[in-house]
Amino acid sequence: MKSRIFFLLVFLSGIHHWAKAQDYIPDTSYLSAVKIALQAVWPANRTVNLVFHGHSVPAGYWHDHEVHTLESYPYLTLEKLKAKYPYAVVNIIVTAIGGENSIKGQTRFSSDVMNQKADVIFIDYALNDRGAGLEKARIAWEKMIEEALQKNIKVILFTPSPDQRNDIMAPGNELQQHANQIRKLAAKYHVGLVDSFKDFQEIIRKGGEVKDYMSHVNHPNKKGHEIIADEIIKWF
Repeated sequence: MKSRIFFLLVFLSGIHHWAKAQDYIPDTSYLSAVKIALQAVWPANRTVNLVFHGHSVPAGYWHDHEVHTLESYPYLTLEKLKAKYPYAVVNIIVTAIGGENSIKGQTRFSSDVMNQKADVIFIDYALNDRGAGLEKARIAWEKMIEEALQKNIKVILFTPSPDQRNDIMAPGNELQQHANQIRKLAAKYHVGLVDSFKDFQEIIRKGGEVKDYMSHVNHPNKKGHEIIADEIIKWF
């Protein structure tokens, strides 16, 4: 009887630990040092480097392979940052490549991202990670996160933006699975999270349609990129 109780307690403890690990609680002080740097005035200021690593969405692709750089969320974020921090020198660096997944992105992380003297690295690959699967994607994301954290670089992860071929409200849909995994990674490593997937789901819950935020089947228009940029700016 005692052994059964012991194993039950161990099991329940494991469940509690697992559940606790999945909870993501944003740390509003996470980018405190970066915000201080953004507030500095010449000659005490310096260039703040923000690196956006990922696939076609942060790269600015819209319909018909057009690249709308200034209407994509990295540069919409720059616009919002300049409104908030008028004395800041902010360098937006986009290392994203259209069509790429996190497995490929991880192989060039050291050469293309870690040499940019980043203050913050943003990672957005979930939309293209469906073909690779959860496990391979998790390994690639963890390698990138760990490499950045070893150099004390702040990291912010992105849940996926929509793909109109995927019902994002269907229980257990592929994008939902990747969103859940990314939330767990953010909680595990105590890094930032931009949960735009939740925002797009909320639009549908309120009676809106995802298509109104898309320029293409899986590329947001400016309105869609604004949703993501609004989530990013909350960290600043």
